[in-house]
Amino acid sequence: MGLKLISNFKMKIALLGYGKMGKTIEQIALQKGHEIVLKVDENLKIYDITLADVAIDFSIPAVAFTNISNCLNNNVPVVSGTTGWLEKFEDAKQLCNEKNGGFIYASNFSLGVNIFFELNEYLAKMMSNLSQYQISMEEIHHTQKLDEPSGTAITLAEGIIKHTNKNNWALNVTNIENELPIVAKRIVDVSGTHSIKYKSNVDTIDIKHTAHNRDGFALGAVIAAEWLVGKTGVFTMKDVLGLK
Repeated sequence: MGLKLISNFKMKIALLGYGKMGKTIEQIALQKGHEIVLKVDENLKIYDITLADVAIDFSIPAVAFTNISNCLNNNVPVVSGTTGWLEKFEDAKQLCNEKNGGFIYASNFSLGVNIFFELNEYLAKMMSNLSQYQISMEEIHHTQKLDEPSGTAITLAEGIIKHTNKNNWALNVTNIENELPIVAKRIVDVSGTHSIKYKSNVDTIDIKHTAHNRDGFALGAVIAAEWLVGKTGVFTMKDVLGLK
């Protein structure tokens, strides 16, 4: 059950959230031969989610859980890339299991970013016993991004915390013992940059991922939707990419 770059079937897709990401996902999905049967934004209050084979949610934190619940309650598998709603994540998992549904959440669907997640954890393991290195992270996104730090930055931080003596992350604060500092910047028209630094008195090790546009996120979301159709359970991009 590894990566499927080319789809051999046509999906009917519901787009839950039709902002810039939703429109980019639409373009990628159409290029891959799929059909968009619903485009749900704040102006569409009543719709039939069962028209779709699968839903892709890139909405806003306030409505993400409602969108996901509606899909699962109607036996429509759902892929969600909305961040900032994760206080309800365990409820979504429970509902998915109760309804025998299919659900994928990822803080970032970019194939390159998910490889970067793995690289980040591997480096953290290698550096875990080298206390002379101070770890820090910086993330940069466009000014319209609502959550801070990004979900991607939080996933990267969790990967580091898992393998080091850090207990938590701290936003825009430095020099807190046992906490990983994350600097978050918002700049016009930046698709997403994440960098992690290990600095000592003698050298610095940097790893960095830079997104050039939204296409990578959209492609990953469509590939995840293709992979999810016909499956039941709660999955991640590790499952989609065969990294587990």
